[in-house]
Amino acid sequence: MELPRYIKHLDTFVFAIAGYVAIYLFTKYSGVGISPDSIMYASTAESIYKYGNFTTFNGTPLTYFPVFYPAFLSAIFIFSDSAVAAAPVVNGLMFTALILLCGWLISKFRYPSRLYKWLMLAGILLSPALLEVYSYLWSETLFILLTVMFIWAFKRYQQKPGLQTLLIAGLTASLCCLTRYAGLAVVLTGGLLIILDNKLAVRTKLTHLITFSVAGISLLVINIIANSIATGLATGERKPSVTSFAQNLHHFGIVLCDWLGLTHEAHPYGAAIVIIILVGLIAVIIKNIVKQRLADYETLFAAFALIYSLFILIIASISRFEQLSSRLLSPAFIPMLIGCTACVPGTITSMAAKKGAWMVLPAIAIMLGFLYNILLIDLKRYDDEFEYGVPGYTDDDWNKSAFVQFLQTHKSIYEPGVPIYSDADEAVYFFTGMRARLVPHRYFKNDIVQFHRRKRFYLVWFKALAHPELIGLEDIKKFKKLKKLYELEDGAVYEYRE
Repeated sequence: MELPRYIKHLDTFVFAIAGYVAIYLFTKYSGVGISPDSIMYASTAESIYKYGNFTTFNGTPLTYFPVFYPAFLSAIFIFSDSAVAAAPVVNGLMFTALILLCGWLISKFRYPSRLYKWLMLAGILLSPALLEVYSYLWSETLFILLTVMFIWAFKRYQQKPGLQTLLIAGLTASLCCLTRYAGLAVVLTGGLLIILDNKLAVRTKLTHLITFSVAGISLLVINIIANSIATGLATGERKPSVTSFAQNLHHFGIVLCDWLGLTHEAHPYGAAIVIIILVGLIAVIIKNIVKQRLADYETLFAAFALIYSLFILIIASISRFEQLSSRLLSPAFIPMLIGCTACVPGTITSMAAKKGAWMVLPAIAIMLGFLYNILLIDLKRYDDEFEYGVPGYTDDDWNKSAFVQFLQTHKSIYEPGVPIYSDADEAVYFFTGMRARLVPHRYFKNDIVQFHRRKRFYLVWFKALAHPELIGLEDIKKFKKLKKLYELEDGAVYEYRE
């Protein structure tokens, strides 16, 4: 007798509720973590709600990121005065939805196993990468959920390959692109799976491929055209990468070692671990194609993990952005975890029928060891943040900063009309609501020239920050005779008057 649906998925609900509690605990002390990107998102969301435009805190249109995540955040203002204040609840609900969706999809695998589902959901719930992402106001929170929704939507298309299901999958992929530019990996994944589908006639395959691709990039193309009209830049000002493919592969490997709970001694072998996992994902996809299982959820997870990983590695070797980190790679965590382990239940079932049920024990032991390692990482992080806050502009280093309190209570020290520069323009806005300009990056030579031509400005300098890509205080003093107006232990305010 089949159990009722609400009983059948009760275990998934338990994990989902635990996910919400976990985000609540990590953000309980001082709220959600805030980084410079977070302030960009939150300020744009407020502009969307109040003024109907996509203007950031510095008065320029949002181009460096796509617009869907700030648009999503703007809906928060219907219920709250602050996206930052409401973010712990919103992130907790998104993490809950992510666990619910993953649990439901896992139960639809070719070889459904309740024990396997428990282990996978525990891995998602305890993942340091995901707990970090959902503790911050970052677009990855929405992007990861949308990528898993895409896998569900594309599976529906594969089951019933018609125009309606194809457009639903394409629209989902398009929302991924409109959330993060890396959503192009979702479109590439869908396109690859359509090409590999031997059940489609050649003409139908070509039609579906074109239709899906156009639908998948449609919203992003509109966003890029709007950016180009507004600023002349399609995706913001970007520079060529300064890291090679081999270096990015090494950085990727370090992230994987951290995900697996390995010690620093494993970091030199990180690149080899990445290669082994990517080759394994390719083998899984080829095996499922041979066995005509292209439409299985297991194949979809493996395909996205492979395409997203390769996409990030290649883009990081072409375009300059921050070093590959757990945050940037976090959308690959769930697909990689499932893609590398989905074959285990079927293999164990087959082997157990021949050699006995004890064959399941080694696989369980390995997974339990992995869960134990990442649980220790989570507990250490929680211990660090329980009375300190999530690292960023809401932690105690900032909340209890004398310089920040000074800036908040001395907004009248600046003469109107005189520009304010800072090494953390987003911090000035976040804590005071005032607009400042970021000092130039070292590699934007024209910006440095324009800055040196300034005849008068204020400079708000945070001493604790270290931005090697920005010109430093000493660099400025070589060309400008700064007058120190106020100085505290962690910052100072200067004025330059020619």
